[in-house]
Amino acid sequence: MAMSLLLPIFPLQSLARSYRWCPVRTGSKPVCLVVTRAQTSGGDREEENVVIVGAGIGGLATAVSLHRLGIRSVVLEQAESLRTGGTSLTLFKNGWRVLDAISVGPQLRTQFLEIEGMVVKKEDGRELRSFRFKDEDQSQEVRAVERRVLLETLASQLPPQTIRFSSKLKTIQSNANGDTLLELEDGSQLLAKIVIGCDGIRSKVASWMGFSEPKYVGHCAFRGLGFYPNGQPFQKKVNYIYGRGLRAGYVPVSATKVYWFICFNSPSLGPKITDPAILKKQAKELVSTWPEELRNLIDLTPDETISRTPLVDRWLWPGIAPPASKGRVVLVGDAWHPMTPNLGQGACCALEDSVVLANKLASELNKGTESVEGAMESYGNERWSRAFPLTVRANLVGALLQWENSLVCSVRDNIIIPKLVRLGPMLEHTNFECEPLYDSKT
Repeated sequence: MAMSLLLPIFPLQSLARSYRWCPVRTGSKPVCLVVTRAQTSGGDREEENVVIVGAGIGGLATAVSLHRLGIRSVVLEQAESLRTGGTSLTLFKNGWRVLDAISVGPQLRTQFLEIEGMVVKKEDGRELRSFRFKDEDQSQEVRAVERRVLLETLASQLPPQTIRFSSKLKTIQSNANGDTLLELEDGSQLLAKIVIGCDGIRSKVASWMGFSEPKYVGHCAFRGLGFYPNGQPFQKKVNYIYGRGLRAGYVPVSATKVYWFICFNSPSLGPKITDPAILKKQAKELVSTWPEELRNLIDLTPDETISRTPLVDRWLWPGIAPPASKGRVVLVGDAWHPMTPNLGQGACCALEDSVVLANKLASELNKGTESVEGAMESYGNERWSRAFPLTVRANLVGALLQWENSLVCSVRDNIIIPKLVRLGPMLEHTNFECEPLYDSKT
């Protein structure tokens, strides 16, 4: 896509570059990305207009959004390839609005089942309540999407040499003129006009901006992606099971895969365990008396997809938390507002961030750096009013569902869920609209 230069581009120093082809598979068609790593010598610095730190969902979606608007960026990823491990994530209609706006929605829809509703059960299998999403909101769209496929699909939309792997950020320095010097672990340096931090909950960019570490909320989660080679047997519903201080859920992802989780209370993080056999054993022990289909699902989970992680968040208290931007450095997604997964909005919120920020930057980039800073401040103000309430609400919902008191759980299971809960109002936060992104200069 052709574009005019919106910011001054300094001449690049003479750089020795090594190129490596990285195959990325999306659906049935392999896509090759050229991976470029700058190697500096004698203190040479590469200069870029827009540098995105982190090639996760937020980083790649931001890069694709900017690309659709005719703005080139460079994405730094510390890993040697896309971090395609993990399981799946649930995208509601707000996430799909963004994916449609950046023209990848149709490609993804063909690979994942649309979920029709949800069922809530007790640990003994008794059904407490069921909902159909379309009955509550005709425009609702819910699909569980494999993280690997989403990342590969986003990456395939970017021009060659956009993503630079093995590029771990070491230090950040702000220059007097507002540019940002990024030093990588391999000694290479980039001088950036704009830096967008998308480097997750342990963000070095956020730490440099003065943000506190995300806070552990008191419970952990086992997660996995069960595989049924001959076809999974479940209906197109989210299945929740609630106990005392313990809950689980599973949802079909595709014709052969089913995502599951088990969330349990734990006063401390405990030791880090990566052995899949131990993780499966611990997960099954937690639900040893629960429906057999859940335990079978754990048994059918490939080792590489099972994990145990603490749940964390960060509340962006007004007047206490730093703003989303500092000069011409800005945060997106988990780097700024990590939230617990109780509303299924972590990835959706990061996708929303990406298009809002890209639109604001694109409209102001040709007006100079002061306007760029203003665009970032506008983005921060707009997105804070969206992200902060969602973070708090997700935390409180998790606390409610993790109750251990038998009387409180009885009230939850016999009164709140069967008689008081209305799904429509609970999903109002998924209302989000955005127009398709395109470069007005082409």
